[in-house]
Amino acid sequence: MDSTILIIALLIVGLVGLVLAILINVLSNFLYVKVDEKEAAIRECLPGNNCGACGFSGCDGYAAAIAHDGAPINSCPVGGPAVADAIGEITGASAGDSVKMVAFVKCSGNVNNATDKYIYSGTKSCVQAMSVPGSGSKLCENACLGLGSCVSVCDFDAIRVCNGVAVVDKDACVACGKCAKTCPKHIIDMVPYAAPIRVACANTSKGKAVMEACKVGCIGCMLCTKQCEFDAIHVENNIAIIDYEKCTKCGKCAEKCPRKIITINN
Repeated sequence: MDSTILIIALLIVGLVGLVLAILINVLSNFLYVKVDEKEAAIRECLPGNNCGACGFSGCDGYAAAIAHDGAPINSCPVGGPAVADAIGEITGASAGDSVKMVAFVKCSGNVNNATDKYIYSGTKSCVQAMSVPGSGSKLCENACLGLGSCVSVCDFDAIRVCNGVAVVDKDACVACGKCAKTCPKHIIDMVPYAAPIRVACANTSKGKAVMEACKVGCIGCMLCTKQCEFDAIHVENNIAIIDYEKCTKCGKCAEKCPRKIITINN
């Protein structure tokens, strides 16, 4: 009697196992997602920072866009030309002429130049400081607050606060854009790595107000535009702006700038 019960129990267990095995096999075939080998190969080439600077939802989204939608293969600023070339070998597409970009902080309002409205003693965060009346301690509305919100989001140790202003190490910067997105003052731009002439100011106020707020802020005097023979610099909304496609790096605008706010970064 006991052996009969044991045999029946074993048969039941075996039958249940067989049914489960068949069910798992059916479900696995039904739920199987075919792996796109091309997309997977492209994803392997990407650095995996998921910064979104390429314009897509991370590296997975970018890989899918290249594989299925023909997205440009040179849009990854972190990987640069090396990644574009690797993807090009997979897709057969040409990377074209890619321009290396770097972040640039448009401010020279350090502790020696900028006028303070009050002494800030709160959380070391530019984003938090913007919630204080006056949107920060500096009189210039466009000044870098120097509290390091941009530094905290940089994965490449490419930006630091020096003498009260954020400064980018252009050789360490990969132009991921996280610092620019984080800056509550919106004074960080992506500029060509090879462009040495830059306007280190973002103040759009008129001359008198600028001089009250900063010792070196751009006053929109237009002396720079008069010196440029290549129509590469213009004053728009009271601030000098460089057209990097036209700029020949002659440096005449920097030489004549009375505020010395146009810099030559070699």
